[in-house]
Amino acid sequence: MNKRDETSKHTTFAVIGLGNFGSTVASELIRFGNYVIGMDHDEHAVNAQVETLSQALILDARDEGALREAGVAECGVAVVAIGDDLESSILAAINLKTLGVKTVWAKAMSKTHHRILSKMKVDRIIHPEVEVGQHIAQVLHNPMVRDYVSLGNGFIVVNFRIPESLEGRKLTDIPYNSKYDLRCAGAMRGTEWLGCDGGDFTLQKDDLLLLLGQRSNLRSFAASL
Repeated sequence: MNKRDETSKHTTFAVIGLGNFGSTVASELIRFGNYVIGMDHDEHAVNAQVETLSQALILDARDEGALREAGVAECGVAVVAIGDDLESSILAAINLKTLGVKTVWAKAMSKTHHRILSKMKVDRIIHPEVEVGQHIAQVLHNPMVRDYVSLGNGFIVVNFRIPESLEGRKLTDIPYNSKYDLRCAGAMRGTEWLGCDGGDFTLQKDDLLLLLGQRSNLRSFAASL
């Protein structure tokens, strides 16, 4: 039994386009223990991933037959990571849908590209540069925010660094809930996890709180400190 036979369909991925974005996605999926077929029409891009990926193939994703022969129809998820050829990106997505790949994600290069992929019912459309830029701007704007994850509908989880103004106060003394309608999921002090049940601990500078709430409320809370 080969490696692929031991991997379930839903953990078998196809990544089309092995530029910076695609190769990063593919190598991270490998690191998480998945079976990944990476493909690109550029021989140099493929050769750079031969030792990393489960399979690395020189292939034109506009060719449905080539994708079928590569076993892409057996993949549970495919990512179209082509970033410099609109036609190839769209045809690759069409071919993946035709082959019956259950979940298809695709990188969009423009609003027009996004609209076309949306009409094709691509499961998720990615704008890496935009999303990373927004993420960096949010963190730069508020130095107390170490990181955050958007949950949709205006809700986010923020990794919030305790400022000097809150040092020595108990968590229960901070009106993050009563005044700002935020929830505390937990706290970190270095590598130690401090649960928020009861909140009966004294905050220290540089403790990290995981706060959940609407973006506007989190912004107001940060501005009040």
